[in-house]
Amino acid sequence: MRILFLTQYCPPEVGAPQNRIFEFAKQLKKFGHEVTILTAMPNYPKGEIFDEYKGKKLVKEELDGIKIIRTGIYATKEKSFTKRLKNYLSFTFSSVLQGMKQVGKQDVVITESPPLFLGWSGYVISKKIGAKFIFNVSDLWPESAIKLGVLHNKLLIIMSTWLEEFCYRKAAAVTGQTQGIVDNIVQRGFGKDKVHLITNGVDTGFFKKENRDESFRKEINIEDKFAVCYAGIHGIAQGLEVIIKAADILRDEKGIQFVFVGDGPEKKMLMDMVRKRKLENVLFLPVQPKPKMPRIIASMDATVIPLKKLDLFKGALPSKMFEALSSELPIVLAVEGEAEKLINNAKAGIVVEPENEKEIAEAVLKLYKDRELRETLGANGRKYVMKNYSRETIARKLEKILMEL
Repeated sequence: MRILFLTQYCPPEVGAPQNRIFEFAKQLKKFGHEVTILTAMPNYPKGEIFDEYKGKKLVKEELDGIKIIRTGIYATKEKSFTKRLKNYLSFTFSSVLQGMKQVGKQDVVITESPPLFLGWSGYVISKKIGAKFIFNVSDLWPESAIKLGVLHNKLLIIMSTWLEEFCYRKAAAVTGQTQGIVDNIVQRGFGKDKVHLITNGVDTGFFKKENRDESFRKEINIEDKFAVCYAGIHGIAQGLEVIIKAADILRDEKGIQFVFVGDGPEKKMLMDMVRKRKLENVLFLPVQPKPKMPRIIASMDATVIPLKKLDLFKGALPSKMFEALSSELPIVLAVEGEAEKLINNAKAGIVVEPENEKEIAEAVLKLYKDRELRETLGANGRKYVMKNYSRETIARKLEKILMEL
């Protein structure tokens, strides 16, 4: 098959959507298909076009044998809804006006949402080039934006809901990243036969405990500490202030160090919290290139994965969870629902109430004091993810859906 991925996010940017789409592309190419990615100029999460792409309107390149076509985007550092909307819409239009001329003949167009507006682009491109339109939903939009308090405008909510349902109707297949997303779409009356579960996964050969690096631990001054990390986007949905509060509770436990890796709109607020509380047990590292992440994750001793306490997130499966499981890191999970069920089934961590710093602190302390428990949970996690969530297994499932179309 000739497969086109349409996504706003792609390496060299780092993040969950970037990794997931690119890994799917690599697996499908490995299976013998011709794969192209139509994406934006890299700018995430800093909100600034990367230096080597500045001033360019169109870039064609190759990454790991995947053909990449990049078109323009309005990059902004501002968090206002208007600026973010402009960011989304700029690529929505440039992907059609500039990108469509470059993609050539394709059999399927797999469109990543959010941003939801890209669903319109994917549909238009698929119609013009005579390809099947596949709509991949990694987050329910506009529902998540409304519940997080980011979207208030009633007209925009009505228009977004119409576009969301338009994409479900027009798609030859809809893929949802979690069971919660799939159930939501099916319950709203969109054909059960065309809605499929395609979960997050992990490259188990890339993320493994053998990547642990004592020289890296020494470099960031955690060589003699029990290092608990959060690695990922520092956004509103995660509610990361709860980790700072847990660190405050554990401030007298000199052997414990919290490590934040990454960037995002809430990072400055988190750093301000640490300064105001005069915490010495919290360390912030900048965004790291993807090839460095397996070493960084494996060099930690545990991870905390939180989300805000909203019904919306009961169907979430954070991608960072799979990387930790594959690296044999015990997980303190502050998420309800699907993720909670997975960690309990895997016997790979301690599940606590979301937004409850006291329970997070207690779980971290328990892991710190019990090495045997840490090792058992870690080994269980690796075994579980190898069996259920390897990238190759999930990509084969996606391939089967596409082949049947």
